[in-house]
Amino acid sequence: MMNTRMWKNHDLNKNYDVVIIGGGAHGLATAYYLSKLGITNVAVLEQKFIGYGGSGRNTAILRSNYRTEEGIKFYDQSLKLYENLAGELNFNLMFSQQGHFTLGHSTAALSGLTTRAENNKALGINSYILDPKEIKKMLPEIDISDHPRFPVMGALYHPPGGIIRHDAVVWAYARGADQAGVQIHQLTKVEDILIDKGKVTGVVTNRGTVNCKQLISVVAGWSSDVCHKAGVKLPFVTHPLQALVTLSYKPWLHHVVVSGTLHIYLSQTDRGELVCGNGIDTYPHYGMRSTLGFLESYAAHVLELFPILHNVAVQRQWAGLCDMTPDYSPIISSIDEIEGFYVNGGWGTYGFKASPASGYNTAQMVANGKTPEMINPFRYNRFMENRLVGEKAAASVSS
Repeated sequence: MMNTRMWKNHDLNKNYDVVIIGGGAHGLATAYYLSKLGITNVAVLEQKFIGYGGSGRNTAILRSNYRTEEGIKFYDQSLKLYENLAGELNFNLMFSQQGHFTLGHSTAALSGLTTRAENNKALGINSYILDPKEIKKMLPEIDISDHPRFPVMGALYHPPGGIIRHDAVVWAYARGADQAGVQIHQLTKVEDILIDKGKVTGVVTNRGTVNCKQLISVVAGWSSDVCHKAGVKLPFVTHPLQALVTLSYKPWLHHVVVSGTLHIYLSQTDRGELVCGNGIDTYPHYGMRSTLGFLESYAAHVLELFPILHNVAVQRQWAGLCDMTPDYSPIISSIDEIEGFYVNGGWGTYGFKASPASGYNTAQMVANGKTPEMINPFRYNRFMENRLVGEKAAASVSS
């Protein structure tokens, strides 16, 4: 039996039509969808290894129950692409649409969740409000008494939400792009961006200079750094997001549970591990090590919801970098001042669920030279034109 690589190694060519900086799910999805549009002279440049960044460090929750019309439509497109992705890429992505709870712990929180539910319903998204007894019926282990500091008063329930194997998504997109002729280059760091007379001409890497006509930055957490190389200043601020995974236990949690008030969320994998996440660190930095403070805070809050977890053992902790924008929505945009330069970033803590729609629409924008209607609200100049897409109500703690 002959073993075949999922994607091949290549010598770095001198010329490509499109260069993509970043070998995560967004960059690989962009490469894959470009190939479907007939653009295959593409190089994906990753400074470490495929999936090293946010794609390998997230908690892999999928949903579309956002707050704004622009966000709801975009994430619903992404969720629908995810639903058919395993078949399209011929790879088991271990996608489980098990339902997603967003808990409310106050009348103000429930009011916000109710607004989200109605916005979702108006756009055809399956989301609705549950009272504590209905929550308890679906989550028998949760504490709905008045003992916790922040009692559970209700929840926004989103049945199509769920989890997926994040590594599998990265591998499948990489294999699909490779089979179409895209070149994937690991251990290839972009050191400078070459611009001549307002046009992108190439990049300087640790393996040599590469010429290209179109350059896409898709580097979660490092968008400010890449944009600086191009002389572009965008409102990104980078914060780490911390997470942990427990040892494996008998399956008991069959839904995704999120609490914005407690700044926690958790789900259980097919292997029985609990995957647990927090809100972003309160101050910006580039550290990628998890902290004792996160573990202590998370343990205290999760026990308020699920006291049965008091003896659970933590297997490992980690952190990933999130570039945040002022309105908690991404920037997916060409840059008017530099012909051929595109930025896809600002995904905060909610980027992995966007990967298919992000790649699909970015590929359309690059191939056709026109911004698709779906992502036009996410252009980079919206901050100067007061066209913010405020998603903090639906994105502040989400995975």
